[in-house]
Amino acid sequence: MAELPDVRFLTVAEVAELMRVSKMTVYRLVHAGELPAVRFGRSYRVPESAVVEAVQRPVSDVG
Repeated sequence: MAELPDVRFLTVAEVAELMRVSKMTVYRLVHAGELPAVRFGRSYRVPESAVVEAVQRPVSDVG
């Protein structure tokens, strides 16, 4: 079995808190393909590195 890199996953609620947006906004970004996420059962997990990249992007590129 391949080893996974040291990836930290955040819940949608944690991402919303970090980005200071609503959970609905996070779901919209995920569904639009602007924020990568992995689905575990009925919930999504977002790699922490993807959140860092999204926050550092110029405002005009988000949403």
